[in-house]
Amino acid sequence: MDKKKKIVKADKRNVKVVRTSSKFAAKKNSVFYATRKGELLELLFEMIKDKSKMNIKSLLKSRQIILKDSAVTQFDYPINIGDKIEVCWSKTRQEVKLSRIKILHEDNDIIVIEKAPGLLSMASENEREETAYNMLKEYVKSKDPENKIFIVHRLDRDTSGVMVFARSEEVQQLMQTQWQDLVKKRCYVAVVEGVVEEKEGQIVSWLKENSAYVTFSSPTDNGGKKAITNYRVLKENKFFTMLEAQIVTGRKNQIRVHMQDLGHSIVGDKKYGATKSPLSRLGLHAHVLIFTHPKTQKLLRFEMAIPSKFISLFGKSSVIVKKK
Repeated sequence: MDKKKKIVKADKRNVKVVRTSSKFAAKKNSVFYATRKGELLELLFEMIKDKSKMNIKSLLKSRQIILKDSAVTQFDYPINIGDKIEVCWSKTRQEVKLSRIKILHEDNDIIVIEKAPGLLSMASENEREETAYNMLKEYVKSKDPENKIFIVHRLDRDTSGVMVFARSEEVQQLMQTQWQDLVKKRCYVAVVEGVVEEKEGQIVSWLKENSAYVTFSSPTDNGGKKAITNYRVLKENKFFTMLEAQIVTGRKNQIRVHMQDLGHSIVGDKKYGATKSPLSRLGLHAHVLIFTHPKTQKLLRFEMAIPSKFISLFGKSSVIVKKK
């Protein structure tokens, strides 16, 4: 009886936590709901009154604080009223369930994923936690806290498709320095405004980014980087064209800028001239990636299905352009 009273008293000191002593022992976690805005660590200090500040900092460092189904280690992560904060008291966590990325290939050196549209590849000033990098990092660390990942290349936030990550800094450097030699084919599918008259072609220009992070294209050397895109039309109707864009060089916003150069901006791409958004997303998908494995030298091929939204935009009445 005395023991039971002691447990009840401990719970009363911590009124924010929702649990009973028996459920706590079985679940090994606690759930809190923020009653005010603030930084994560300071709110944890207020909520978890039966642990020292050192213990609470250790929980963060050990990836035992969960927000939006992802572990958070950032002590100053901004919390809003009503946010759910879960504390996993046991360091042994179940394997992370991935929702916006899909693992296509995994070995000791690389991980290849398919990224959903609307997800950043890696952190920015405005978004630090909800990124493909952080989701994948959480996944590999759930298997072994010592595991690490390193980004090899990026996709724009609103572009979906294939991405490659390295599992060591050595492999990252190998892939980045030898990227042009390792990558045999890198194709995107784009849906653009209007009907593209030239069904096949090559666009060559020099791309340079300004201080507002907008990339400009020049037919002559403007001090930027040379960019080459080969394209061919796949389908078309009266309003839109679906085409395959194969990039010879991998420059930031290359396909988006080159489609604007072509006079047919990618749908949903207001930054580069689009006036229509029939897909409610950017009409760009990293479709095919073929490359040589940096360690085994084995040729790997990844081909992602064209998003159903892209296909449904054309329907049965669209014209299928056959390859010459």
